Amino acid sequence: MADLSEVHAQHAADNRPIINIISDSIGDSAATMAVAAASQFSDGRCIINRLPKVSSLEQMRPFIDAHLHETKAEMILFHTIADEQLRAELDDYLMDKNVVAVDLIGPAIDAIALATGRPPKGQPGLLRKTTAAYFDRISAMEYAVEHDDGRGADNLSGADIVLIGVSRSSKTPLSVYLASKGYRVANVPLVPGVDVPPELFRVDCRRVFGLSSDPGLLADIRSQRLGAAVNIAASYADPMQIYEDLEQARAVMRRVGCIIVRTDKRAIEEIAQEILRYYHLSFPAE
Repeated sequence: MADLSEVHAQHAADNRPIINIISDSIGDSAATMAVAAASQFSDGRCIINRLPKVSSLEQMRPFIDAHLHETKAEMILFHTIADEQLRAELDDYLMDKNVVAVDLIGPAIDAIALATGRPPKGQPGLLRKTTAAYFDRISAMEYAVEHDDGRGADNLSGADIVLIGVSRSSKTPLSVYLASKGYRVANVPLVPGVDVPPELFRVDCRRVFGLSSDPGLLADIRSQRLGAAVNIAASYADPMQIYEDLEQARAVMRRVGCIIVRTDKRAIEEIAQEILRYYHLSFPAE
């Protein structure tokens, strides 16, 4: 165990709250909640101590006692323990101790059990269990990497979604975000003077989404991307050239027959939700 006296001395020096976490999994959920709660105070910084993978009260006692010995105030303890009996044992152990304990999962489990009439499993770490959905997301991420920026455009038959658009229209960030949700996404750049892959016109147009943006905003983004090289490739960031690029891209999108989605001044999550809304209207079973 780390030197607790040093940790608590640091806490005393800069007034950061020390939040102790006990979990039957790895404690990520509790840590996220701890940081969110700490953000409401001062500069939002806190010190987090974790005891993960607990399965008995005997594992928790030394952790609790050691931190109680060092603290000069009430000990803050967040815990996420799925097993009802183990939660009850912890509550009993803390009853006469100077501990402010927050049960982050018990009330939620109890509420769902009450509303549904179904008993909880009481098994730790179910959120992180490896499932078929997990492997689907990994496969989707691999597909997105293999079909990024026009790669693999000679075979788009395996794509759930195909994104097309000019340079810097958010194709890659959207591909990665959608892939993280389990969708197999390819993105194809529309470059003036470069032939559009014939395979694009063989894809169901309901799976294709054209990305469009404001010429001025694209000019700013491209200028930042070029940095010192902006004078060498000035046309890349020239608003008039970008306007032409967008017009040619829209012509391709009309030929494909796809839905056009604006990306300027919108978060990736917001754009993705619009795409998925159209996608699931066309393919409700997927």
